[in-house]
Amino acid sequence: MTRRRAPRPAANAFRTALERAAPKTPLAALQAAWAEAVGEQIAAVSSPVSERGGEVLVTCTDSVWAQELDLMQEQLLQRLGDRLGERAPRSLRFRVRDARN
Repeated sequence: MTRRRAPRPAANAFRTALERAAPKTPLAALQAAWAEAVGEQIAAVSSPVSERGGEVLVTCTDSVWAQELDLMQEQLLQRLGDRLGERAPRSLRFRVRDARN
């Protein structure tokens, strides 16, 4: 009689898959965490588009949002730091999206 083995837990396979799929750059990690860190309303009107030396450029739908988010920068950086740890940006710069894009 052949004995069947008990099924192995899938947790290790999931953990390995998540590690392989994890963003490889600070910008990619930020883009993946943006909506959850800043909230759906802010994410709907803004997008991180580039990173250089710890500063992230975030484009916004209009100048009112760019100004508002600039005023909220410390709060946003705190939320991003909580979510991303040492991969979090040091500063954010906000710019209105080019209407041609």
